[in-house]
This record gives sequence, structure tokens and C-alpha cells, in this order.
Amino acid sequence: MKRAVLIISATMIFASSAGIESALGQTGPSLAGCPVLPADNVWNTPVESLPVDPRSADYIRAIGADKGVHPDFGSGLWEGAPIGIPYNIVPGTQTRVDITFDYADESDPGPYPIPPDAEIEGGPASSGDRHVLVLDSDNCILYETWSTYPQQDGSWVAGSGAVFDLRSNALRTEGWTSADAAGLAILPGLVRYDEVAEGEITHAIRFTAPSTRRAYVWPARHDASSLTGLNYPPMGQRFRLKADFDITGFSPEVQVILRALKKYGMILADNGSAWYISGAPDPRWDNDPLVSELREVKGSDFEAIDESYLMVDPDSGQAKQTIPDTQPPTVPTNLAATVVSLSQIDLSWDASTDNVGVGGYRIYRNGIYVGSTTETFYQSTGLLPSTKYTCRVAAFDAGGNISAQSVAVSTKTQPLPSTRFMIGERVRTRSKSNVLSIASNAGTLLGTQAKGAPGTVTGGPWRENGTWWWQVDFDSGEDGWVTQGKLRNVSP
Repeated sequence: MKRAVLIISATMIFASSAGIESALGQTGPSLAGCPVLPADNVWNTPVESLPVDPRSADYIRAIGADKGVHPDFGSGLWEGAPIGIPYNIVPGTQTRVDITFDYADESDPGPYPIPPDAEIEGGPASSGDRHVLVLDSDNCILYETWSTYPQQDGSWVAGSGAVFDLRSNALRTEGWTSADAAGLAILPGLVRYDEVAEGEITHAIRFTAPSTRRAYVWPARHDASSLTGLNYPPMGQRFRLKADFDITGFSPEVQVILRALKKYGMILADNGSAWYISGAPDPRWDNDPLVSELREVKGSDFEAIDESYLMVDPDSGQAKQTIPDTQPPTVPTNLAATVVSLSQIDLSWDASTDNVGVGGYRIYRNGIYVGSTTETFYQSTGLLPSTKYTCRVAAFDAGGNISAQSVAVSTKTQPLPSTRFMIGERVRTRSKSNVLSIASNAGTLLGTQAKGAPGTVTGGPWRENGTWWWQVDFDSGEDGWVTQGKLRNVSP
């Protein structure tokens, strides 16, 4: 069902902000005393850590990157019918009635416990999808039909029908439709008022898209398109709201929905209007924030995810509850190298980030792995003097994922200490020479010595700016540091 929403104000009571922020337990959603599928069902499994699908950007563009989310549910009436997909709760004693299907070869046969006054999507006179959802609350069996019409003799006619045991993870027969194009149950993906009022939705949400591919992915079982372009999403494709989308400016009820879209995401279940999310009608919904605020959330704020990591068995909706970490950390940046000595270079870099946590860093020297560290610095020792080394760093996480290597940095170790002179040895200047207060070309100039000036070596060698320096006490004039190239031994 795809329709505009009639804006009718309603009062809504919510849990305290503390209740909204707190976890409500991990037992899975329930309704009328029944689980809405097992807690480990794919509908009820968080997906915030799953990797992004490689075709995510294509799918977003195909559905509409600039189109806003729209709630296909609300309060009040539209064209005489409640807004959303209603559900009917009946006891196990409800009389079962005959039902025939247009697509009988892909439908579960009747009879179905549909009451004569069952609520139909769109109302009794509608010509839309006309879904009928019936929950047998004593046996926790869900009956769903599409294009459903009552007959004068008390029987029903429908396009298709499906029966689901809500305590089971069983999927429909491969290739079969259901009351939904994707071959999935509808009720598990509806946004219900009571969930939002409690402060948390603990399942994925059903949504529609205008164009889909002639394909389906787990847990879907059926497609409904003739399009084959890989840019179109398949039925069953799961999307989530990006983790960095800021929800703080939204009203409390809309924040609950947006948190669910981040944690559990939404599953493409039918062809229809872009980014229409499904829910049950309820007089307590406040349509104003639902419509006006959700339209501010655009398709570009979502990403398609690869949910295949959750699959235990292709014929079961059971999902792995420990999601493997398949996302590598970011690449370390700003790698710097400092030459410490003839055998040591110190490395430092900026920390990487990871969706779970960075485990440490691997160090590569001249393309060879040489060690690891949990810090953002590393002392590379045991090196050869006067040798050029090229270093890179990569981050790793506990899942064994390794980032790409950082930008390389190259530097050269100090050469072996000069043995040209010895302390106490007599020397002369080879030419006019500057004498500095420290062994540095940037040192303070103390004076100069003329060519042939004699003196005695009292300190060194000192390596600075690629040059060896020696300290000399000259027989006359200023004493200090002179470059090695300006000195020679005094002949015996």
C-alpha cells in the first residue's frame, strides 16, 4: 500500500529518556504473548557491524538518493481507511474458513482463521494491496494474504497466502512468494506504536522501492521484476542508516525509529514508493513529526549492507549472533622517522580507527615485516650504519584484518664514528676555518682560525648535519668545534 498520509494530530506518551536509552533486553520482539519470530531470526538481529555492500551507491541512486523517508502508517483515516497495514489477533478457537488463491501453486492452502470482520489494508472498499494479517495468539501462527476479498458465503479469495510459525526460523519454499513480493512475512517488519512508546524497536523494518532487480538475496525467497541491471537492488536487500547520521534534533518518537534504522536497518520487501517504511495504524500516532521529520532523512543517508555474513543455512532465517569482523582499520597517517644513531631509527604515526577496535600496528622495513606494537611509535633497532631504510606501517584488528600500508618514509642511519683523530692528538687547520660553540652549522660563531693553525683534539667525534665535528683547543685564538674536513694530523 502506497498512499499519502493525512496529517491529523494525536497525543503520544513515551517512556522517559532514560528508558529510551536503555536496552530493553535481547529476547526479541513479541506480540499478544507470541514471539515475532525467534530472537536469533535475521529480522531481529542487529547489523550495525556488517560490511557495506559493494553496490551500495548504485542501489541508493536507483531508489533515490535525494528522496526522503516516508512513514506508510499513522493515525486517523485516509479515504475512509486506517493508515498502515493492520493486523488481527484471534484466539486458537477462531473458526477457519475456506480461501482460494490466484497463485495457488505458491500459496499455503486454507482454511485460514480470518474473522468475518477482519481489518483489511486500505479498508473494505479499497483496490490496493488489501493485505490481511491474522495472528493466532494461542498457537503463535501467523496467516498473511494479499489482494484479499470476502465472499458472500463466508469464504475468501486472495492473490496469494502464506502461513508462518512465529516460533520457527523456517523460510518459505525457494522461489515462492508470500503475501509480499519478497516471500517474507510482513508482520515482523511493521513499526508498531507500542514498541516506539516503550522506547526501542528490536527488529528490522519493512520498506519498498520503485524499481528492483529480477533477483533476491537471503532471507528473501522471491523477486517481482523484469529488470536485470546490477544497479537495481534485489528483493531482500538490507539497508541501514549511517552511524554518523545526527538524530539529536528529531522528536523522541522519530528518534526511536531512526535508532532502529541504524541498529537493525530495513529490508526491501516489495515494489512501491521510494523509502516508504511500513507500520501498523494506531490512533495514538502523531502524524506531524512522523511525516515532516522523516522526510528530512534522505536516501543518501543510508547504505546497503552485505547481510550474507549472518546466514547459518540458506533455507533458514536463523542468523549468526556473533558477527565476524571483516572491516580493516584505517591506514595509519603522518608516519615520521627520526635517526637516533648508526643502528636505530625511531618511528611515530597517528592512530588508526576501526569499527571494533585497533589491535596494533605492523612495521615494515624495506618491504619486509619486522615487528609489531600496540603503541603509535616503534624503535627500529639493529640497523646497519650509513644505510638507507624505507619504512611503512599497517594497522590490524582482533579479527585479523590488516589495513593498507601507510605512505613510506625513507631515511639513512648515521655512519660509523670517525676514527680520523684521537683525543689528545695534535692537528692543524687545512684552510681558514670557522670555530663554533656547538657542533652545528647553525651554532654560534666564536671566531676563525687561519690556515695551518695548530691545536690539540679535546672532544668528538660529533655527527651533525651529515658532518663529523671535532673539538680543538688551539694554541692561540678561539677554541671550539671544527668540521673534520678542515683538520689534518700534524706530521710527527
